[in-house]
Amino acid sequence: MTETLDLIVIGAGMAGINAAKKCSQAGWSVAIVDELPYGGTCALRGCDPKKMLRAGAEAVEAVRLLEGKGVAGETKIDWPSLMKHKESFTDPVPESMESGLTEAGVKTLHGRARFTAKDRIEIDGQGEIAFRRALIATGAKPRPLEFSGAERRIDSTDFLNLAELPRRIVFVGGGYISFEFAHIAARAGAEVTILDRGARQLKMFDPDLVEMLLERSREAGIEIMAEAEMERIGDTDGAHRVLYRKAGQNHSIEADLVVHGAGRVPDIDHLDLAAAGIETEHGGVKVAAWLQSPSNPRIYAAGDAAASPGKPLTPVAVFEGKIAASNMLKDKRTEPDYTGVPSVVFTIPELARVGLLEEEARELGDVEVSFTDTSGWFSQKRIGETHAGAKIITGKDGKILGAHMFGPEYAELINVFSLAIKLGLTAAQVKAMPAAYPTGASDIGSMF
Repeated sequence: MTETLDLIVIGAGMAGINAAKKCSQAGWSVAIVDELPYGGTCALRGCDPKKMLRAGAEAVEAVRLLEGKGVAGETKIDWPSLMKHKESFTDPVPESMESGLTEAGVKTLHGRARFTAKDRIEIDGQGEIAFRRALIATGAKPRPLEFSGAERRIDSTDFLNLAELPRRIVFVGGGYISFEFAHIAARAGAEVTILDRGARQLKMFDPDLVEMLLERSREAGIEIMAEAEMERIGDTDGAHRVLYRKAGQNHSIEADLVVHGAGRVPDIDHLDLAAAGIETEHGGVKVAAWLQSPSNPRIYAAGDAAASPGKPLTPVAVFEGKIAASNMLKDKRTEPDYTGVPSVVFTIPELARVGLLEEEARELGDVEVSFTDTSGWFSQKRIGETHAGAKIITGKDGKILGAHMFGPEYAELINVFSLAIKLGLTAAQVKAMPAAYPTGASDIGSMF
C-alpha cells in the first residue's frame, strides 16, 4: 500500500528539519527520512563537535601565550577526556532532534531513500511513499580522491571520533577542514603536515590575512607544503608513506594518520534523481532562484545538496530550508537573500570574512581598502597574541562592501560587519557605534 504525503524531506540536517517543522505546523502531512542519526553534519560531524575539541586547543594555546607573563606550568590535552567532552554535546542530539520533530507532528523515518518516479520514493526496499512535494536536503560528503591508496585515509567524521590522537598526521588539502583540524591536532601534541596541490591556500579568504594565518600556523608547529601533488598512500612498518610531487621532484613523508581535508561535494549520488527527472548542476540539485527544480516542479532542494548561490554554511542551510518550506506552502517564488552571510575558519586565532574580497570589490570600480595590522593592539597584547589584522572595504558611497579579519575573537566581530552589510550601513555609521570598553568591539572604529 502506497502512502501519500504532502511533503517528504530527505535529510535530517538543519535545512531538512527546519523545513519539515514549518510545513507540519502549517497543517501538512510531513515525513522526514535519513540513513544517518538525526542532526546533520553541523551538529554531529562538523562545526559543533569541532568547536568542542577546539576548546581544549584554545586552553593549551592560551597558557602557552601567557607563559612568562604571569602564567606557569605545563598544560596538555588529554585526548580521550576531550573526546568525552565533545560527546557530552553530540550524543544527545539525535534523540533530541527526532523528538522535536515528532512533537511538531512530523513522521520520522530511518533508511536510505531513492526516487522511483517523479512523485515517489522508496526507503531501503520498505515500500514506496507518494508525495505532492519533496525537499532534498542531504547535505554534502567528502570529495572523492583519485590517487592510489586513497582508501587508507580517514575523513573529517572519522577524525572527530578518534579514540586516540596519533603522533604524526598528514592533512590532504588546503581548505578550512585541514587548517581547523591541524590547529587542534598541533595543540594536542601531534606532528602535523598539510599537503595542498594549490599555490594558494584558503582561496575564498583574503590573501594578506591568509599569509598571517600561514605564519601563525607554522609558529604552532604545522608544516605547510604548497603545490604538492598527491601521488599515493602506501604502507611502511605499520604506518603510512605519503608520496607526493613538488617542483617536479618526488617526495615522501611518513604518517600514522592521513586525513582527507580536500573539500566536500553534494551528497546526492544515491538518490537516483534521474528516476524523478531531477536535473543536476555543478554537482548539486539544479534549482531556480527560489529553490525549486526546473525539471520536476514537485521537487525543492536546500542546503549543501542544492546548486544554489549560497555557500555551504549552516546559516545558509537554515534559511534556505525555511524559504523552501514557505515557497512550497504558499506556492510562491521568494528568493533567499545571501547578503551579509559571514564565513569563518576556526583556526587559533580565527580567520573571518563577510562580503566581497578586495579583488572582487575592485572590479566594481573605485573602492577604499583599509588594511590594519592589529597585532600590537591592547586586545592582543593582554593575551600574548602575536598575529592579527583587519581589512575593511568600502564603496564610493561609504557603504561597507567587505570585511576580512584574522585574530582572537574576530569570529564574533565579523558579525558586526555582517549586520552592517545586510542593512547597507556606511563606514561612518559603524564607526559611530558605541561599544563597551575594553572589548574587541571597541577596536572596530580604529580598523578603518
